[in-house]
Amino acid sequence: MFTGLIREIATVTSFSGSTLTLRAKYKANIGDSIAINGACLTVTQVRNDGFSVELSPESQSVLAMENYKNEVHIEPAMKMGDRFEGHVVQGHVDCIGTIEQIKNNGNSYDVFVSVDTKHIPFVVPKGSITIDGVSLTVNDVQANQFRLTIIPHTMKETLFRNYKKGSKVNVETDMFARYVSHIIAHQKNVDALSWDEVDAISAHF
Repeated sequence: MFTGLIREIATVTSFSGSTLTLRAKYKANIGDSIAINGACLTVTQVRNDGFSVELSPESQSVLAMENYKNEVHIEPAMKMGDRFEGHVVQGHVDCIGTIEQIKNNGNSYDVFVSVDTKHIPFVVPKGSITIDGVSLTVNDVQANQFRLTIIPHTMKETLFRNYKKGSKVNVETDMFARYVSHIIAHQKNVDALSWDEVDAISAHF
């Protein structure tokens, strides 16, 4: 699990086949889960100046791979007892979004991101969303896009500073919205438990 708070911007030193190698200050261990541009990946090699992760063909088919060069966001998985900030992020990218517009408001930036309409139900106004691993709040939602407001600090300290109209980004929608939608969609295929069945299950605990 992650929080969507970027801990470091790492440098891509190579990407060959399925192996992505990064130069980073973070000292990883073999088997660690680290979100790279919002996608949860596993550390397979460790060096003095960084580490490598594996991107399966499945991962490469659903991620904005053009962003896995030059620099990437990294966030190590949370540890038990860590301070919880940001929001609950799984590192499971739902879709690729497209930056449609970046509007400079002087003390903030409005960023408009479009996604396939099938993902819009999981984008909640005033809810949380993750863009390339960055935890953000959705301001409003339209038919096929949503608007984010980025403060100058976030724009300066993340790769948002490099985005422009047409840039592709990894999007992880609201986890709870997805879960609720899945449960409701499948309820009609599941018989409700009777009170006797509930009592019988409870008796086993």
